[in-house]
Amino acid sequence: MSTKYKALKEECYEANMQLNALELVVYTFGNVSAVDRDNGVFAIKPSGVPYETLTSEDIVIVDYDNNIIEGKLRPSSDTKTHAYLYKNWKDIGGVAHTHAKFSCAWAQAQKDVPIFGTTHADHLTADIPCAPPMRDELIQGNYEHNTGIQILECFEDKNLSHNEVEMVLIGNHGPFTWGKDAAKAVYNSKVLEVVAEMAYLTLQINPNASRLKDALIKKHYERKHGKDAYYGQ
Repeated sequence: MSTKYKALKEECYEANMQLNALELVVYTFGNVSAVDRDNGVFAIKPSGVPYETLTSEDIVIVDYDNNIIEGKLRPSSDTKTHAYLYKNWKDIGGVAHTHAKFSCAWAQAQKDVPIFGTTHADHLTADIPCAPPMRDELIQGNYEHNTGIQILECFEDKNLSHNEVEMVLIGNHGPFTWGKDAAKAVYNSKVLEVVAEMAYLTLQINPNASRLKDALIKKHYERKHGKDAYYGQ
């Protein structure tokens, strides 16, 4: 393994294995990347390689223009989406994509995940956004690259900050998450899946469930993320 990218590949490998350990992926339906801003490259899982046989040496290094810098395998089919996010959001360090069950169900329903409870509010103060299904002209174009456009358009239309809302659902597709590093992107994938399941069950119990009160949203978010944060489990 190249000495130059050894740590980056290992970070990416560990994050991908965690995605599998958290039961967020089935077969090869998922990927995580980790970026090296100094060298203008990122590491990503190779396409179609089962987690059971994946090694850190299998991880592929690509640049922001999707050129393979190091690796013998083909990078994930979602590589162009990751590259687009890294190019446009220069402060993120990792990106994750899964086809987790409840996250995908909300995406297929083309619905934002409502903020019903304090678990949701511990992590963000907004509904988890669902981007509208991709426009036909984007589908017929550079599809994976255009998925990145779809994500940014959703955040612009909903006036959301990618630093405050580190997750999105792609209408009819599934979730993407990001964070300061690959591990945080995986963490956000699990949070999204748990919150999506809770919201689904909430609506089964009470189809008329109310959104969480603003005062509770503010309290729970600020006690974990505010300047006087004190909460941690």
